Amino acid sequence: MKYCRFETEAGPQYGKIADFAGNLWIERLLPPFEEDPLSTKPTKAFTGAFEPVPLLSAKLLAPVVPSKIVCIGRNYREHAAELGNEPPKEPLVFLKAPSSVIAPEEPIQIPSQSQRVDFEGELAIVIGRRASKIGTDEPVAFYIRGYTIVNDVTARDLQKSDGQWWRAKGFDSFCPIGPIVTDEIDPEAGITVETRLNGELRQQGNTRDFIFPIDVLLRHITAAMTLYPGDVIPTGTPAGVSPMQPGDSVEVAIDGIGVLRNPVL
Repeated sequence: MKYCRFETEAGPQYGKIADFAGNLWIERLLPPFEEDPLSTKPTKAFTGAFEPVPLLSAKLLAPVVPSKIVCIGRNYREHAAELGNEPPKEPLVFLKAPSSVIAPEEPIQIPSQSQRVDFEGELAIVIGRRASKIGTDEPVAFYIRGYTIVNDVTARDLQKSDGQWWRAKGFDSFCPIGPIVTDEIDPEAGITVETRLNGELRQQGNTRDFIFPIDVLLRHITAAMTLYPGDVIPTGTPAGVSPMQPGDSVEVAIDGIGVLRNPVL
């Protein structure tokens, strides 16, 4: 299933996405997920009156409302190398503030405290069930609702100077997510992740090149903390990160999910 979260006259709603003749449409409304108490269950009258709308014409919101964003650093060898780091011997985990989440087309805001803010395009896992201490013989797919796109925006200079990353990764607007969530792709088979700055290709990687695959990541994380429905796990960024400036436009594209586009202010 593919779904989105979008604005309507009745407030934020979830919509099931269908492909009609090569075009994506929101074909019907879905009940809100348990992690999103602010989205109201659509009334029968509103549901009955809802007509399919093209996805491109909908005002999309971030498709998830995570209790936490658990990120993976340096999961591509080339990205570790470009920043002068050795590949990690176990998953490098850090947290991003839920208040940093923004929707597709919302602006990334460059903070006055930083002189260099980079994009980092990533495939992200969306958790569908409470997950704690996933066993070595347990299939992790049981806990995955689907996948989406995250731009792990980073104040690179602050990341280096602070020594820990809460501020560099956690500014408001530093976590664009979207445009949809889907369970119809298979990262183990190889998914291409691309990032363009003002239309110019800057990042291109494939999930086959992960240092730590998805099952290893989820077992490692849930050995320490419980994941809840709606939690998001960005899986790392390929080489090619570079700074953004006000007036830029950044796009992260993954086949089967779409394009996450945000202007920069």
